[in-house]
Amino acid sequence: MITKTVENISRALEGIKSGMTLMLGGFGLCGIPENLIKVLANSTYSEFTCISANVGVDDYGLGLLFKEKKVKTMISSYVGENSEFERQMLSNEIEVILTPMGTLAEKCRAAQMGIPAFYTPAGFGTEIAEGKEIRTFQSKKYILEEAYQADFALIKAWKGDHAGNLIFRGTAKNFNSIMTGAAKTTVVEVEKLVPVGMLDPNEIHTPGIFVDRIFQGESFEKRIENLTNSSPQ
Repeated sequence: MITKTVENISRALEGIKSGMTLMLGGFGLCGIPENLIKVLANSTYSEFTCISANVGVDDYGLGLLFKEKKVKTMISSYVGENSEFERQMLSNEIEVILTPMGTLAEKCRAAQMGIPAFYTPAGFGTEIAEGKEIRTFQSKKYILEEAYQADFALIKAWKGDHAGNLIFRGTAKNFNSIMTGAAKTTVVEVEKLVPVGMLDPNEIHTPGIFVDRIFQGESFEKRIENLTNSSPQ
């Protein structure tokens, strides 16, 4: 029987080196690979190029990598809640490549599907289009965007089995699902790891063919970025 399970997080991250390109799943602080990020932040590795929808907050998520100065280049869409990231960006300590969120998602999905590039109208006429091929389709301008080339995709799922089949919960599915299998090696931490056959095939979001390593995560904090309570009427 096929098994993608590894015994611990050290084994899951085997092969990661300084200077590699990493995809990190999640949306905001929802569905981020918490355990994997913490280990990377405490490792000796650095100079990473990171691809993620967000950059975390100062003391959590990707913010831990910025705190420890592990990031050389950040490719992202929303960067507005991390003051240490802002400081490093404004002082030119890191390179920042801002990407429209839809384009970022499609560049991940294209990598997952083996599509080398695609045309999109998003970003035409802006700095995003500089140096990129432009073509006209049905009287509309499009820019050519290439799929990402990443070494590792670090993913968080709610539930998975030993063959790597995954189920995501809520918003956590967003970038985790399309980043799974979009890199040379995909590592998944799950809240619940179950034997093969325990997942309903109709509920599986991502099949195990896209997963290389899977392990049982621990101590998920699951922070909320901004908690708003409505006042009683």
